[in-house]
Amino acid sequence: MLKSLIKPFQYEKIPLDFENKEPTKKKPKAKNWWGTLKRIWSYLAEKKVMLFLVLLMVLVSSGLALLGPYLVGMAVDDYIVTRDSSGLVKLLVGLLIVYIFHSVSIFLQNFWMIGIAQKTVYEMRNQLFRHLHKLPIPFFDKRQHGELMSRVTNDIENVSSTLNTSVIQVFSSVLTLVGTVSVMIWLSPLLTLVTLIIIPMMVFGMKWITKRTGRLFKEQQRNLGALNGYIEETVSGQRIVKSFSQEERVINEFLEKNDRLKLSGYWAQTFSGFIPKLMNMLNNLSFAIIAGVGGILALNGYISIGVIVVFTEYSRQFTRPLNDLANQFNTLLSAIAGAERVFDVLDEEVEIKDGKGALVLKDARGEVDFVDVSFSYEEEEEGQTVRDINFHASPGQTVALVGPTGAGKTTIINLLSRFYEVGSGRILIDGHDISKISRESLRQNMGFVLQDSFLFEGTIRENIRYGRLDATDEEVEEAAKLANAHSFIMKLPGQYDMVLKQDGSGISQGQRQLLSIARAILANPKILILDEATSSIDTITEMKIQEALQRLMQGRTSFVIAHRLNTIQQADQILVLEDGTIIEKGSHDSLLKQKGFYHDLFHSQLTKEVG
Repeated sequence: MLKSLIKPFQYEKIPLDFENKEPTKKKPKAKNWWGTLKRIWSYLAEKKVMLFLVLLMVLVSSGLALLGPYLVGMAVDDYIVTRDSSGLVKLLVGLLIVYIFHSVSIFLQNFWMIGIAQKTVYEMRNQLFRHLHKLPIPFFDKRQHGELMSRVTNDIENVSSTLNTSVIQVFSSVLTLVGTVSVMIWLSPLLTLVTLIIIPMMVFGMKWITKRTGRLFKEQQRNLGALNGYIEETVSGQRIVKSFSQEERVINEFLEKNDRLKLSGYWAQTFSGFIPKLMNMLNNLSFAIIAGVGGILALNGYISIGVIVVFTEYSRQFTRPLNDLANQFNTLLSAIAGAERVFDVLDEEVEIKDGKGALVLKDARGEVDFVDVSFSYEEEEEGQTVRDINFHASPGQTVALVGPTGAGKTTIINLLSRFYEVGSGRILIDGHDISKISRESLRQNMGFVLQDSFLFEGTIRENIRYGRLDATDEEVEEAAKLANAHSFIMKLPGQYDMVLKQDGSGISQGQRQLLSIARAILANPKILILDEATSSIDTITEMKIQEALQRLMQGRTSFVIAHRLNTIQQADQILVLEDGTIIEKGSHDSLLKQKGFYHDLFHSQLTKEVG
């Protein structure tokens, strides 16, 4: 029956199986829920004093919550039945004091717990962000950036909102439950036993519901992360989307992912919504049982009317903590699912640390050697991305890398900068194996000017100074002049203090490239990495960029990934790659004389440009 009701809502690509059978979609390994709770507790345990105060206020509020109904029962038996008005007034004053202190204790426990929760997620967020910057580049290459952002924001915020309320609710509910049952037994063991008849029904109903909600909340968090990743990707790539008129396809894909999130959220909330309904029904059943059985016991003189009044209130207090525990259990499931996603990232292996004796590369000359270097991006792949790479670059030489897409040009640069570690062979700088050189000092001796220049949100001055943070304003401006960027900067509103938007939007692609060159000049690297920086640039700007690059490359060992061969004719050495190997090597003139792959590639480009 249940499956027939669910079927119309199911998206055909999402197998939702509420009978705990193996779904057709491959699922990740089972998570360690208790392990996740222990890790969350490790953060909370550092705030023991504040937690003790919170727990103390929970004890006080729970005790006062139990005292209130008992005083009401006393009022009925000792003062209302006996018509003692003066005693009733005194008791009501005492009852008022009890409820005032109860409210104060609840305020304090919530106030302190919010502080604990915010400090906890603050530490988690800091730890996660720091860890992200210790992870190797391959980690980011394999994941959507928006999905990672979802873990830093949505998942941690989910933990925060849960800690704000759930921890107190769990403590309070357990204490209230134990205290209520104890007082009920003391007042009337028989009526208590009758009241507890509903417990098996609660346990069975809760077990049936929570068994299904846990997996659904995890699915909801995964779908939310996937949707965030897709939104980030499409928003960042709006120019491409519009250029190829793919708006409709992108919208349809978004609708599909949004449907997945809607469906998982629908059933997660639907099943968790059964809990308060179930508890309300059992609560009403409990009232009916107490009224019926309690009335019979009162008529036969076993208990007083006041006891029935107390039991009626205690039965509500008895089911309420069970209801709260049930609701908080679902909230905890959602928070744990989010915390697991955070801890999954924290458990990722960081970039291999430099050894204790790692060499600090100072005053590098820029001599580079590749010796029998081979590498594959995936260990299980049979083939290799690059293999048997051998070449020597003398200090100050310009080495150009040419070849078709996928030939291995970018891979060689990634290995040289240690974004990836070599599979076999060695890469030497000034005779030192780069695996023995500290990454920080290695990359401090390198400068990068890439085809897609990335600028941060901030002033132009700050973006140029990113190359060397201790540079003076005069040094920043001198670097801009050498990069042919000073003249256009001075025409901008705010000049060097103009605030750029994210990724440098607001200025042209050519201007962004000039700022990137200025940043590299300021860094003053010994080894320079250039990915064709003049593609899709107008002729005048290209001339400025080429002039700036020539200044930048002077006296530096430069590696140029060349897409247009007419820009590398003056290179000291040209490496021609195909299928991950160097098939030709030499200067422009010598390679043309060989009449091989480079000769054909150069003349085919020349023909296209002339045509």
